[in-house]
Amino acid sequence: MSVDKARRVIDQIRGRSYEETLMILELMPYRACYPIFKLIYSAAANARHNRRFKKANLIISKAEVNKGTTMKKLKPRARGRSYLIKRPTCHITIVLRDITFFDEYDKFIESLIPRDVLVLFRAIPKGRRIELLSGRYLEKYKLKTYFYRLGLI
Repeated sequence: MSVDKARRVIDQIRGRSYEETLMILELMPYRACYPIFKLIYSAAANARHNRRFKKANLIISKAEVNKGTTMKKLKPRARGRSYLIKRPTCHITIVLRDITFFDEYDKFIESLIPRDVLVLFRAIPKGRRIELLSGRYLEKYKLKTYFYRLGLI
């Protein structure tokens, strides 16, 4: 499956809960949905078995699609010629997080944020908030200096 076809589906599920994601993937009309559905189902089963997480508390905190190798085949044509068939592949990365670990942290951050910024903060979906408050994203989007100015960190 090509990167663009998989990315079209992944963009719809990023930051959503596990159960909501499964419903979305079942109802979307794209062929790329089924392999992604199996991948998320497997990741949730691993989280439940290995880490003892509840599936109802899982969210998709990170979902990305990267380009893989292109498989090339030759199709025979008339008069001894051949036609090159390219079949692109992709690497899909899904990270599930348990939201219960971030509830206390979320309440702590909300207690530190001023009222005018708190309205904007609560408008962000829960999965995006978790991504935002992890240090990597603060550095990436230069938000750490903004939080320093507000006195949050």
